[in-house]
Amino acid sequence: MTKDGARFDLRHDGRAMECTGTPVHGESFSHEGYVGGSMYLSYFGIRVTNLSRSLEFYTKLFGLKEVARGDNTKIGGGVFVLLKDPKSGSKLELNWYPVDSVYGSSYVPGEGLDHISFRVDNLAETVKRLESAGAGHVDLIESLLEVRSQAFSDSFHVRYVKDPDGLWLELYDQPEPIGDSIPEAY
Repeated sequence: MTKDGARFDLRHDGRAMECTGTPVHGESFSHEGYVGGSMYLSYFGIRVTNLSRSLEFYTKLFGLKEVARGDNTKIGGGVFVLLKDPKSGSKLELNWYPVDSVYGSSYVPGEGLDHISFRVDNLAETVKRLESAGAGHVDLIESLLEVRSQAFSDSFHVRYVKDPDGLWLELYDQPEPIGDSIPEAY
């Protein structure tokens, strides 16, 4: 339902998903037909070729604010900076990978979307459900499966699956249950 009470349906993979709710920021929205328990879209991650330049671009020109940062280069990953729009709450993660990283491949503009991230309440169960429903499996090097655990939480776990077009979807859980409000960072 929209704010005025009208109904609407979402279609995904040729199946209708009946949805009701009020898709207005800050108001409730419920839906049926999706895989997994409690989850929400957390952020979009894009690849950047020059982290300093991209950070300046998004903070100075778009007013995004840095809310988290990490360096995973010593364990085979890259450097990430999470930015947040103070008005909408939307989050964008900038990902830079060194040449020697297994994820440091070249790309052309338009191929820079690195991944879309979802926080989930039960990582193992959600991955199992998604893969059994057709999501592609992604193998990561072992050191990256709990990469952020050192910086943000002792119980932070990460896995990836692929959507039908091969786009990586990050799934992560944390020890704190998913609440009604969206956190400042991850």
